[in-house]
Amino acid sequence: MQHNIFQTMRSMKIMDGCRGTQVYAINPSSGTGSGLGEKLFQQLHDHFKAQTLRTKSNRNFQTPNSTPPSEASFSDGSLLPYGLPMTDLLEPKIEPSLMSVDFVETLASVYRRAEERPQFERTEVFLEQCTIFRGLADPKLFRRSLRAARQHATNVHVKVVLAAWLRHERREDELIGSSSMDCSGRNLECPRASLEPGYDPESVFDHCACTRACARDYDSYDGNSEMTLEVDDEQGSISEEEDGDMSFIVGEDEIRCRRFNIASLSRPFKTMLYGEFIESRREKINFSQNCFSVEALTAAEEFSRSQRLSHLEPKVVLELLSLANRFCCEEMKHACDSHLAFLVCDIDDALLLVDYGLEETAYLLVAACLQVFLRELPGSMQSSSVMKIFCSPEGRDRLAMAGHASFVLYYFLSQIAMEEEMRSNTTVMLLERLVECANDGWEKQIAFHQLGVVMLERKEYKDAQHWFELAVEAGHVYSLVGVARAKYKRGHTYSAYKLMNSLISDHKPVGWMYQERSLYCVGKEKQMDLLSATELDPTLSFPYKFRAVSLLEENKIEPAIAEINKVIGFKVSPDCLELRAWFLIAMEDYEGALRDIRAILTLDPNYMMFYGHMHGEHLVELLSPVVQQWCQADCWMQLYDRWSSVDDIGSLAVVHQMLANDPGKSLLRFRQSLLLLRLNCPKAAMRSLRMARNHSSSDHERLVYEGWILYDTGHREEALAKAEESISIQRSFEAYFLKAYALADSNLDSESSKYVIHLLEEALRCPSDGLRKGQALNNLGSVYVDCDKLDLAADCYMNALNIKHTRAHQGLARVYHLKNHRKAAYDEMTKLIEKARSNASAYEKRSEYCDREMAKSDLSMASQLDPLRTYPYRYRAAVLMDDHKEAEAIAELSRAIDFKPDLQLLHLRAAFYDSMSDYFSAVRDCEAGLCLDPNNSEILDLCNKAREHNREQKW
Repeated sequence: MQHNIFQTMRSMKIMDGCRGTQVYAINPSSGTGSGLGEKLFQQLHDHFKAQTLRTKSNRNFQTPNSTPPSEASFSDGSLLPYGLPMTDLLEPKIEPSLMSVDFVETLASVYRRAEERPQFERTEVFLEQCTIFRGLADPKLFRRSLRAARQHATNVHVKVVLAAWLRHERREDELIGSSSMDCSGRNLECPRASLEPGYDPESVFDHCACTRACARDYDSYDGNSEMTLEVDDEQGSISEEEDGDMSFIVGEDEIRCRRFNIASLSRPFKTMLYGEFIESRREKINFSQNCFSVEALTAAEEFSRSQRLSHLEPKVVLELLSLANRFCCEEMKHACDSHLAFLVCDIDDALLLVDYGLEETAYLLVAACLQVFLRELPGSMQSSSVMKIFCSPEGRDRLAMAGHASFVLYYFLSQIAMEEEMRSNTTVMLLERLVECANDGWEKQIAFHQLGVVMLERKEYKDAQHWFELAVEAGHVYSLVGVARAKYKRGHTYSAYKLMNSLISDHKPVGWMYQERSLYCVGKEKQMDLLSATELDPTLSFPYKFRAVSLLEENKIEPAIAEINKVIGFKVSPDCLELRAWFLIAMEDYEGALRDIRAILTLDPNYMMFYGHMHGEHLVELLSPVVQQWCQADCWMQLYDRWSSVDDIGSLAVVHQMLANDPGKSLLRFRQSLLLLRLNCPKAAMRSLRMARNHSSSDHERLVYEGWILYDTGHREEALAKAEESISIQRSFEAYFLKAYALADSNLDSESSKYVIHLLEEALRCPSDGLRKGQALNNLGSVYVDCDKLDLAADCYMNALNIKHTRAHQGLARVYHLKNHRKAAYDEMTKLIEKARSNASAYEKRSEYCDREMAKSDLSMASQLDPLRTYPYRYRAAVLMDDHKEAEAIAELSRAIDFKPDLQLLHLRAAFYDSMSDYFSAVRDCEAGLCLDPNNSEILDLCNKAREHNREQKW
């Protein structure tokens, strides 16, 4: 309805856009080192580099298989058109997030500051938490802090930005049929709730404003409460009977008014009508030269009597807003501002009205327009008009005049721009605006650092060094890595080496320090630095990659594959899989290479192979003719075998091939998401889940996938509602399984456990394949164990094993252990170790069913296979503590905490410190743990106890 009205207003001139995608020219300048030491170091470095390159260029690589490949494998000349990987082209990525030298102290400090501030002043601290958690692997921590920041926000602008950010984190723009202004009942994401100022501590629990006002029209709100209400008939009839004592003349029209009412609108009107001006003595005042229409002045007269806006056309309200602005009528301006804000429904409305809002500094109207732009991201970045407002300095100034230029706005925009295209002009301009809005402290640290990262990507090394140095001056020590890298790129290798040396000397060493220094040295020193980096932080992938490529350069291809397998075994990433695929092509193991490339494309569908020269899909096309082709039935058999052997990467590859044959199969997308979650790739898993939802062929199936999306993003109750709605349409395995899974994710009492058992039994009665039924049987067995029904649990696990659900060995071992059959439990876990490709967890679990020495051996193997598993460190620390080796126990936990600040590790170390009367350290670890999980009652109790002891010690 209102769009027809808006059509009459579309003659406004749209500003030219500023968005550019071209990359700035590469800065060709490179300096030379100064000083005798640096010159000598540089000459040696250049000599070694030249020798290495000469060796590589003259080397004829010998593969283990000397049989010449078939003609088909060389349809484009070679399957390795860009040669083999080289160590000189490998570099570790500089993280674009805040990185701390002492991460535990950083977490504790942020928690303390949040606790010390009043509830309505915590938004900034929670936003800092978001920045810290952005660099961690668990997206749930980031989302939780973002929700807390939105919950504690008080002003409309921050609410609008954070609500849009929450929505963006779920990528709802990728869901077919979803509206950007739909909040699905979530108050923290509600577009209406965001336009209401003030702090509401219960907002997270309330129904959203859309739900509460769904029966009311947009125009039915009171201007004084940011919503315009109709003038009731009684008030209108009284007003019509009142006689005015003055008139405004516009052309030939006369608008009768009451002088007192008009004067009460603002001080300028009061001065004009009751002051020394000639108008104060006139009954009729000519307003023809002020460019306001009769309709606008009539609306002003009505507002002066009722303090409300009746139903008016948008163009009249816009004119009334201009009049209110010119004559400083604050109440009337606020009413117009509110009225117009609630007319903005989509991006067309926003593009039409935003210039009016900026021109008249209408806070709520601009907020409503920004809200639409932000909720449409990243799509709205394609609009030149939108990006002109956000990117240009003039646009930022206009936003600032309207109260809408802030750090949080440009932080959100710049993160999306970096995700879309890090090297684009748009990203640079948004980061420049971010710098302009940043305050001292962490805001300047992240703004300067990210601008340095982007400039480094654009090969503008001098500018990159400048921004990194500013970040260091602001207090971000990790940005020294960027300074060193930029110097290295500009030819100052020895200077970069000295800088990293100084960093290692001045601080407690961290893995990334040695990793970076390894770039600037050669030979044994480089290898020693890489070993130190891995020892301090085994999750860093660069040292594994470098060692693997070094072995390849020595023609040791199988050891090279073994080296890269070490990191792939616990941390799957496209770059490591690419390197292994590269090695396998060199070995002419095309089937293995194709498996890895398909897995890469599952993680990142747009991945470019061979230093960014070839799309992964093209390499699949080249390799497919030289490997055995499977029909869809064969693929199902292959998937069954790989799933049963816990070969998740192999399973991903099979599913990718099946989707190539049947891209619209939502069931396969769902299987894909389950595998990705098992591989700890939550971002890719959510993408697959969204695609499953978009390709679903029925409503009940769509509801199940929507339920899983909600569950995985922390909306458990809504997920249960989706499952129930799906069951009401049609009984299905997946709907019952989802409901049971969501209900089991809590402390179950006996009645709840019975209900979960009932749901899983219902699921098993519905049609499904063996892969999923095996999981349901495994889960059912777990619930039976919790209910102490061990025989029923054993039956479930045996039935799961009969359909090759290999993981059921672990459940059956638990049953044997609870029946005091420890040897049988140990043997059962040994079977799992023998069958599973990924068996770190099996070694860990088997350690519970053997003596101490054998347990140590199993846990050592578990740590070797997957250093991210925390139980082995906790077990070894507990054993050391029992042996009264307190310092060694603390060191064992600290070794893991330094690269994985896990909640359980922090809790255990805090307890150890407390038992040693080191209450200061105990409090610090507790506070760091509470930053990760503020609702953990055990850690909170320990923290309070340690604080009390600490105060007593000081006293």
